[in-house]
Amino acid sequence: MAVLQMQRISICALKKNRKAILEKLQSMGVMEVSQFLEEDEDFHRMDTANAKSSFEKAASSVERALDILQIYAPEKKSMLSSLAGKELIDQQKYRQIIGDKDSLLRSANQIQSLERERAEQKSEILKLENSIESLTPWLPLEVPMDYAGTKHTEMLLGTMPGECSLEQIYSVIAEKAPEAQGFEVHVISAGAEGTYLTVFCLKGEARQIEEALRSRGFARPSQILQQVPARAKEEMDAEIKKREQKIEEIERKLSGMGGSRENLKLLADYYRVRADKYEILGTLPQSERTFFISGYVPVKYAGRLKGALESRYDCVVDVEELGEDEEAPVLLENNSFSESAEGVLESYGLPAKGEVDPTTIMSAFYVFLFGLMLSDAAYGAIVSIACGAALKKFPRMGEGMKKSLKLFFWCGLSTLFWGIMFGGYFGDVVNVVSRTFSGREVEIPALWFIPLNDPMKLLIYSMLFGLIHLFTGLGIKGYMCIKDKRYLDFFCDVVLWFLLLVGLIIMFLPTDIFASVAGTKIVFPAFVNLLGKAFAIIGAVGILFMSGRENKNFGLRIALGAYDLYNITGWLSDVLSYSRLLALGLATGVIAQVVNQMGSMAGNSVAGVILFIAVFIVGHTLNLAINLLGAYVHTNRLQYVEFFGKFYEGGGRAFNPFKENTKYADIKEE
Repeated sequence: MAVLQMQRISICALKKNRKAILEKLQSMGVMEVSQFLEEDEDFHRMDTANAKSSFEKAASSVERALDILQIYAPEKKSMLSSLAGKELIDQQKYRQIIGDKDSLLRSANQIQSLERERAEQKSEILKLENSIESLTPWLPLEVPMDYAGTKHTEMLLGTMPGECSLEQIYSVIAEKAPEAQGFEVHVISAGAEGTYLTVFCLKGEARQIEEALRSRGFARPSQILQQVPARAKEEMDAEIKKREQKIEEIERKLSGMGGSRENLKLLADYYRVRADKYEILGTLPQSERTFFISGYVPVKYAGRLKGALESRYDCVVDVEELGEDEEAPVLLENNSFSESAEGVLESYGLPAKGEVDPTTIMSAFYVFLFGLMLSDAAYGAIVSIACGAALKKFPRMGEGMKKSLKLFFWCGLSTLFWGIMFGGYFGDVVNVVSRTFSGREVEIPALWFIPLNDPMKLLIYSMLFGLIHLFTGLGIKGYMCIKDKRYLDFFCDVVLWFLLLVGLIIMFLPTDIFASVAGTKIVFPAFVNLLGKAFAIIGAVGILFMSGRENKNFGLRIALGAYDLYNITGWLSDVLSYSRLLALGLATGVIAQVVNQMGSMAGNSVAGVILFIAVFIVGHTLNLAINLLGAYVHTNRLQYVEFFGKFYEGGGRAFNPFKENTKYADIKEE
């Protein structure tokens, strides 16, 4: 249980070694760069924005090429491939691939160019299809759409809204242009979307007839071809087919370029690392011949980092303790068991300056309470075996995922333990199977007791475990007070509360209320009862007078003390929160029993066996999933609200080292 102590490290080196030193720092990944030296007449900062932007642009370009390859040459992955983590590449292979970066970048650009060409072909096909769709009503027309007519005649081509008959069209012309005599109307096609028609008429009457038709919505078509529509459609169909063949050719090329995927991944990582390096480079104060870099390094790595730099380069490395007011970044270090719960702590907040790392204590309670909530031996075994197998099969999985699976592995073992203690194996499946299919009931006895048969007993123990959990949190607060030499705070905020709470517990245990809940009567000797009352009185009076000790006004001080004393109701609420241990434990067992009863409804027959197996698999899978989620959520809540609420604030800033933030592969350090 530790927050690694940080030191400030300052490096002054020759400018000619700048690139090599930055690459060394990045490969070691143990230093967070945090400059404190400002620019002056001797030291200036470079403008690396353009260089950084160019590397980021190159990385994005390669990423886009990889996304395109995933569409046309998808990478075959198993369902568990996301657990595999990043591949480990040795330096020699990495240098060989990156040495060919220009060629790889051209390949990435070619992939994107082919995709753009494919998109253009698709766009043209869409345009042609739209043209064909708009041309379809004109297909029966046997002359070009731009037919100019003869010396004395003209063709009017257009549409009218709705479905119109020849008689209606002739009527419109007769009504609006009665003088017109030499014309002939042809309906090309008609439907609800409109009527497509041609009118052949004398040139002298064309404008008059068109105006007459316009009064009823006549409009010229927006697309007029110089060909017969049927012939134009044939040419468009041929053009679509030609472009579809081009698309197929492009897709074959893209599919054939899938072999460059792994090299492109390394190239994307290379540009990403370079962008990070140039971002740091832009923060470095530099003179004509030297440069300066400063930041934080954990004490355990400071010596190794200093030795690695001073042994290779002409530089001065200064390591010093942090100032009193300096807020250092936080890096946790715990044993293999406790580090699995670091993600839970980080979700709440890292320790602030002066706070202890509660991960070790929290992890023990977390695993203990999680198992108590799920409390089925078979479920626990499944969770542990699944997580253990994944950890064994994928040793290079991401750090966050590895910690989560480790945590669930330990939680599974805790669930297995509590399942054995409570006699839960897929609920009561042993009893149901033996009773249904053999006629003789077999039972695996609980090593402690069965919660469904004695729920009040589990409720009492849940409250007891809750008190231990809460008292531990209050004890950590006391440790922090002593560690910071705040002895008065320790007495007033910790000891007095312990006296009050212990006294109230001693007074409560012999009461009839507790006896009715617990089913047993506790009788203390008279001196113990007197001691409990004394503890409670001393604690209450002490809190009343000392909680507002920083206030000089006596009346306000008493008011603040009374308000703090009222917080005893908060303690009662916190203790009652641990009844969720009973609720979730019973829920797991009850649902499991219901599933088993449903599966056994068909009795001892072939159909009964099939039904039981189907219901068993589906029912217990759902029960495990639901209660696994419930146990996770409520165990987190007991840590965040009840436990941390007694001593922990958080708010620390995570240690963010300058390192190779690769996405696809890790480079083996020489």
